[in-house]
Amino acid sequence: MSELPIRVCHPGDEHFLSIVASGTFLENFAGTLDGADVLAHLQKNNSVAKYATWLADPQTHIAVSELLNSPIGYAVLCPPDLPVPLTPTDIELRRIYLFQRFQGTGVGLALLNWSIQKSRDLNMTRLLLGVYGENRKAIAWYHRQGFQTIGTRQFLVGTTLHDDLVLALPL
Repeated sequence: MSELPIRVCHPGDEHFLSIVASGTFLENFAGTLDGADVLAHLQKNNSVAKYATWLADPQTHIAVSELLNSPIGYAVLCPPDLPVPLTPTDIELRRIYLFQRFQGTGVGLALLNWSIQKSRDLNMTRLLLGVYGENRKAIAWYHRQGFQTIGTRQFLVGTTLHDDLVLALPL
């Protein structure tokens, strides 16, 4: 697949982002995590209000990749909220999701590259992220991109705590 353009999101995109966020999370975790927990997580973390708040925050940067004006993946950069030693030049890739049918096409890499370039443009020196500790495919992909495991955290989905890895990429 030829590289699809990455579009920076702005206030007014919150409905659009809420839908793509819920769709990609469901596709990636339905049948893996408890259904009630997944739905509770979506209602809390993928609401229109959540995205409106992020889009209004000048420290949060969101981009989406689209095909035929339909979202296929997105990325969110923001100040880090991770249980590792942080510096003022760290930034977190809070979310990067892609519909499964587009995985392996280069779109995920394009979103990651956008995240890296945006972080550099902001004079950040380290890109951090949390990844579900059971998602071996994603962990291996991040390691191939140069990320290193620097810690762990527990992440609440609904009412269940899950173990995540915290990864870092020097910029």
